Formats: sequence, structure tokens, C-alpha cells
Amino acid sequence: MFSTSPSNAPDRHARPLHPRTLRRRPGAGKPAVTVTVALAAAAALASTIPTAQAAVAPHGDTSRCGGRGVDTTALIRYESDIVIKAPLSTVWKLQTDVARWPSWQPPVTTAERLDPGRLKRGSQFRWTTPTPATPTTPATTLTITSTVQELRRHNCILWSGPATGEGLRIDEGIHLWTFREAKDGVHVHTEETWTGTQVEADVPTATAALGAGLEAWLHDLKTTAEQQTGRGL
Repeated sequence: MFSTSPSNAPDRHARPLHPRTLRRRPGAGKPAVTVTVALAAAAALASTIPTAQAAVAPHGDTSRCGGRGVDTTALIRYESDIVIKAPLSTVWKLQTDVARWPSWQPPVTTAERLDPGRLKRGSQFRWTTPTPATPTTPATTLTITSTVQELRRHNCILWSGPATGEGLRIDEGIHLWTFREAKDGVHVHTEETWTGTQVEADVPTATAALGAGLEAWLHDLKTTAEQQTGRGL
């Protein structure tokens, strides 16, 4: 997700992951357009991650859901963690009730399920989020069509899909979430990878934009879950 206003939320351990930042994906040709994504977000994100917490993870050092995870070959990767002082059931419901995302996540402008019933493996949903203008791309709204690849109730969820907008495309984003109960609250871990010629043209900036979006998402999830818990919802 893109965001232009990442938050300084506590209890967070952020790790930008780009183990092959200076290498292009095999078979990728020279891009026709260099895309600089969310410069403001990139600068803001850099100021919110303590130096001691930012690290490049070894290749393949990722979490899993049902034996599956993000794309370990992707050039654009980011992961982060947060502790939420709320019941696991509250956190899980917020995260998996996709149609209600816009009610607590300002960067998500619309969200709809494409099939009925409880979210499960194979479920699809479509959602939109605005992106700011850059020197080479206009301000646009990305439409993301996601398919749930794995889901373990109250434990983890993995989805993937393309994101398209006027002048901007991410060929595939793969997004993993895991949830673990502990004495101090629910430990939420998230990581995501992007692939595509456009975004790979400027890996550091795209990684920072991805990170800004994930940090904002974690902050909104934490804030909403803890507020609901305080109100006894």
C-alpha cells in the first residue's frame, strides 16, 4: 500500500528488505520510464525507523503461512512488526473484514469482496488507494485485485495480486500477515514484496514507499483495535 503520512507508532520493529538492491530481476529489460514513487513518503519513513532496528535480512529469511510466503527473489521487499494490546479476535476481525477497511484505514478509499462468505483460501477482493504525483507519473488511484493464497484462522493470511492505475503498475504484490498471542498483547508481523519493471526502476524509493504504507497500516490497525478494546467492543 502507498501512503504519504506514515505514523510514529510505538512497539514497532521495521526492516526494509532489499538483498539485491543493485541487481535487476533476470529477464527484465531496460525500463522505458524511471518511476520515482512517493518521494515524500520515502523521506518521512526514513525518519521514523531507528537505525538500530533497520537491517537487511538474509535472502529467504521470511515468515510463512501454510508453508508459503512472499517472493524471496523480489527486489522490493519490506517487513515490520507491532504489538497490539487487544484480543486476537478483535485484531483478526478488523484485518479480515475487508469490506470495512475504509472505515478505519484512510489510505483505503474503497474495498469490496468479489465472493460471498467468510474470507478463505481462494477468496478475492478489490480495493483502491490513491498515489501521489511524482516527476514521471501523474497522481492516480491504484486498483488492486487480491486473491487469498493461504489463510489460517487467528494465525496468518497471505494474499497476492496486481495493482494498476493511470501511468503506474505493480505486476504483483504478495502480502503476508502473521498473528501471535503473548502476555504483552498480539504480536503482528507483516511483510510484502513487489515485482514489475516500473517499480523496479527505482528500488530504494519504491521500497520506502512500500514501507510507508505498511507502517501506516500497522498504526491504523493498532489504534483501531485498542480503541475498540477500550470501549468494550
